Amino acid sequence: MKAIVLRQRGAAETLVLEDIEAPVARANEAVVDVSASGVNFMDIGVRNGLLWKDKALPLVPGVEGAGTVAAVGSGVTDLRPGQRVAWVYGPGSYSKQIALPAASLVPLPDDITDETAAALMMQGITASHFATRFYETKPGDVALVHAAAGGVGSLVSQIVKLRGGTVIGRVSSEEKIGAARAAGADHMIVDREGKFAQQVLDLTDGRGADVVFDGSGASTFQDSMGSLARHGVLAYYGPVLGAPPPINVATLPRSIKIGFPTFADHVPDRDALLEQTAILFEWIRSGELKIEVGSRYALSDAALAHADLESRRTTGKLLLIP
Repeated sequence: MKAIVLRQRGAAETLVLEDIEAPVARANEAVVDVSASGVNFMDIGVRNGLLWKDKALPLVPGVEGAGTVAAVGSGVTDLRPGQRVAWVYGPGSYSKQIALPAASLVPLPDDITDETAAALMMQGITASHFATRFYETKPGDVALVHAAAGGVGSLVSQIVKLRGGTVIGRVSSEEKIGAARAAGADHMIVDREGKFAQQVLDLTDGRGADVVFDGSGASTFQDSMGSLARHGVLAYYGPVLGAPPPINVATLPRSIKIGFPTFADHVPDRDALLEQTAILFEWIRSGELKIEVGSRYALSDAALAHADLESRRTTGKLLLIP
């Protein structure tokens, strides 16, 4: 069976297509034929050694995807071979097949394609957590969304808009303005240097944003704080791109709040996973949420997908198609 294997931490070229032993469905597991795997910044963190430090090499990276159940193990009663499913955290997803706990698999409705599901699971659940639970967006709220043309940023923008908020989208180049506007950005900031706070204050008549969703790394952290209104909330989620500097909480301005939201707290069990994915599927069905697949790559081109994602040239979701 073909899979991407990581034998040493490092640059994108360390991702190599190899033949490995096909998985077997053990008790309470299902083996899935993978039709699409999502490419995430988390995968870059695994590749360069920032994440999964406790996992021995070699390993197969990737955590997100969709496909068709090929076999089920003993104890699995709610899945069957031939059923389409998706998953949000299944280590080893850069492969033709994967064995996963049946409880982690979400059955797909007929009107949700495999590619849509693979592009939606991690970033959709993450964006929903950010804009509905970590910060409960209300009508009239102003949100600054970093990387507003990217996978997470575009979904956060859409959810803020459907909850009645206003979006200030920050992008790194003029070429990304169209994608950010299409996702719902009301105002645009083009910035590559991490100097944008004054523009946010100007757009809000000096008040600042109610919430900042910042996944752009350490370079934007100071101006993200400076962009917030009194009692504003900074949702920081960019550790793969660099941790923020140490903070003396006693010096935080304007009673702002800072936190690190993670999608696992949005879906702590199977019931929550099924509930949240059902909401996302309905938003897609109704047209309130649109998924953009930015680029598709052959499984053998995983290194190229990583290089493109790291370059910040891409928009939308990147998928590997085995």
